[in-house]
Amino acid sequence: MKVRFLVPLAIFGVLLVFFGVGLKLNPREVPSPLINKPAPEFNLPQLFVPQQTIGRKSLLGQVYLLNVWASWCVSCRQEHPLLVQLSRTGAVPIYGLNYKDDRGDAQDWLRKFGNPYTMSGFDQDGRVGFDFGVYGVPETFLIDRQGVIRYKQIGPITRQALHDKILPMVKELQG
Repeated sequence: MKVRFLVPLAIFGVLLVFFGVGLKLNPREVPSPLINKPAPEFNLPQLFVPQQTIGRKSLLGQVYLLNVWASWCVSCRQEHPLLVQLSRTGAVPIYGLNYKDDRGDAQDWLRKFGNPYTMSGFDQDGRVGFDFGVYGVPETFLIDRQGVIRYKQIGPITRQALHDKILPMVKELQG
């Protein structure tokens, strides 16, 4: 008879432990299975010059940030001034991956708020974003000279993340 009451109590205790651990996790620190693996192959039309392309192979040999963004994304607007400021320092090239957007809206958005991107690819159907494991914008990837993903920022880049994590990693990889 006591066992009948102990089993639900034990299950409830285990659930409480999982719930407590889950509350302490930071949702922005979801590990990506792509960290320390080659970035997916891609070749996209450029946002402003659709006859020309941007792809993984053309970016090899440099350390860079790949920022996934969209004109309809509220959080992208939040991080955008920081990206513009970062691009002016020349610390690291920033390439854009315009995700599931309208080309005209994306171009207008960059004209209005500033264009921090060395170049931006136009991923209208989101296939490249899917290959990168993007499930929400913005997301930013730090990619090394060999095309390997070394870091993934989920959500908007903050000043703290930029100065505490991203820029030190950039310096180390550029070293």
